[in-house]
Amino acid sequence: MDSKGKNHCSPDVLSNLPDNVIDDILMRVPFRDAVCTSILSKKWRYKWCGLPQLMLDSDFWKPKKDIEYLTGDKTVWRATKDLTGNFTACIHNLMTRHKGSITNFTLCIQYWKICPRIDNLLCFLSEKGIQHLVLRLPRSFELPSSFFTCLQLRHLSLQNCLLLPPPTFKGFDRLISLELHDVKVSSKLLECLISHCLLLEQLVLKISDTLSDIIEINAPMLRYFDFKGDMTTICLKYVPLLAKLSLWYYRKDRKKFDVANFLTSDFLESCFALEHLHLDYTVNARGQEIPTKLPFDLMCVKHLCMCIYLDKEEILSALCLIRSFPFLRYLEIQMEYNIMNDMLALECLEVEAFPDVISKHLREVKLVEANGSMREMQLIKLLLAKTPALVRMLIKPHRYLEKSAIVKRLAELTKFEIASPKAEVLLKLV
Repeated sequence: MDSKGKNHCSPDVLSNLPDNVIDDILMRVPFRDAVCTSILSKKWRYKWCGLPQLMLDSDFWKPKKDIEYLTGDKTVWRATKDLTGNFTACIHNLMTRHKGSITNFTLCIQYWKICPRIDNLLCFLSEKGIQHLVLRLPRSFELPSSFFTCLQLRHLSLQNCLLLPPPTFKGFDRLISLELHDVKVSSKLLECLISHCLLLEQLVLKISDTLSDIIEINAPMLRYFDFKGDMTTICLKYVPLLAKLSLWYYRKDRKKFDVANFLTSDFLESCFALEHLHLDYTVNARGQEIPTKLPFDLMCVKHLCMCIYLDKEEILSALCLIRSFPFLRYLEIQMEYNIMNDMLALECLEVEAFPDVISKHLREVKLVEANGSMREMQLIKLLLAKTPALVRMLIKPHRYLEKSAIVKRLAELTKFEIASPKAEVLLKLV
C-alpha cells in the first residue's frame, strides 16, 4: 500500500479520543470555542450540549466574523457585528440543545446599556440544578422572581442587581459563598439573607451606597469576610469561626472614618478565631485620644495588613492594634504619601515614649511604597527597637521615587538600634 493509502487508512485521532478526555478539553476552553468543536467530527458534534459548566462572559459576546456555531442538527448561530442583539436567540438555542445538568453558570453583560429578559434562563438553570451562579448585569437591574427559585445554590455572585424577593422567599439555605458587588438591597433584607445561610463560609460585600441601618452579621460557619463600604453600618454579632477579615472603608461623600470609636468599641470582640486582618481606611480622630490597646486581646491574630497615611492618629491606631494581638507574626504596612509627613516628625513616635516591647512575637515586617519621610523613619526605628523576635524587615520603596534618593535616605537604618540579634533589613528595589 502506498503512502497515500496509509494516510487514508490512518485512524481519526480526534474521533477516537476517550469521552472523558473530550469532556476535559471542552471544560478548559471558552464556551464559544467549545461550541465550535462541533465541526470537528460527528463524535464531537453533540459534546458541548452536555457541559455542566457554561461561561457567557464578555469574550463570548464579542463579534467574530466568519465563525459558525453548529449544533447537532446543523442549525447555525452566525456571529454578527452586534452579537448582543442576538442574546435571545443564543439563550434559546442553549436552552433547547443542552442536555444534562448545569452546575456552574456565568453571565457577564454588565457593560450593556439595557439588560435583556433573563426570566426563562433562570427558570431553566433552576430546573438544571444550578449550584454556582455568577451574574454581572447592567446597573440596578431588578432580578426576576425566577431567580429566587434557584434553591440549590451553593455559590452566588451578583453585580449591579436589585434584590426584591417575593414574600414567600426564605433564603438560600445551602449557600457556602456569597458575593454582592454594588447590589441594591435593604439593610433588613441583607441581614436576613445572611442569617438564613447557616452554611455560609465566605462573604464578600462591596457596597458603594451607605445603608440606612446597621447590619448584624450572624454567621456561625463564616471563615472569610471581605467588606468594602461604610464600616459603621456593619456589626460582627456572631462569627465564632471567622479567620480572615478584610475591611476597606468607603463612602461616596468621602467622609473619614472615626477610628477612635472603632478602637474603643466591641467591633472585633466576637472575632476570637481571627488570624488574618486587613484594614484600609482614613481616619477622623483629630483631637481624640487613641487608646494604646483594644479593650480586649485577640490571641489568634498572626497576620496584620494596613494602609495608612502616616498621620499621627493612623500611626497610633496601627500601634494600638499591634499591641492588641499578642501573637502577631507578620505585619505589612502600605504607606500612602503625604507631603506633610516628609517635613514633620512626631514626638509621640520617639522610642523613649514606648518603655515596653510593642510585640514579643512579631517576626516579619513589610513596608510597601516607602519614601523615607521623617515619620516613616520614626516608625521603622520604633519597630526595630521594640520587636525582639524580628527576623526580617523588607522595605519596598515607592515606585515613582528615584532609587538613588531612597537608598541614600534609608542608609540611616544602619544607625538604628535593633532589639533582635537575628533581624535583617532588606531593601527591595525592583
